[in-house]
Amino acid sequence: MEKTNTLAAAIALAFGLAACGGYAVPTDRMIASEAAARSAREVGAANAPQAALHLKLAQEEIAQAKSLMNDGNNKRADYVLIRAKADAELALALAKQADAEAAAKKAADQLNAAGNQ
Repeated sequence: MEKTNTLAAAIALAFGLAACGGYAVPTDRMIASEAAARSAREVGAANAPQAALHLKLAQEEIAQAKSLMNDGNNKRADYVLIRAKADAELALALAKQADAEAAAKKAADQLNAAGNQ
């Protein structure tokens, strides 16, 4: 009878652990998402309206993922971090595009000014 109780306790413990800790903490995705957001900020995403919007979304998603991780919902946090990284990378690309367009406009204006002289 004692073996049966021990076996039942071991099985219950195994199921309990599997239910609570079945998904690993998405630390790598958190690091990648935060790095992408930092890169977007450094390039000046806050100065381009569309880039700023996606950067804000990424920052909100990172905060949401941290909250989910604190609650033990690592699987959902992982999915939110995938989206956060994508939004941060889009913010970075849009900021670079805005910089390139501004540089092209400046060059065109200089060319036009030189042609009018």
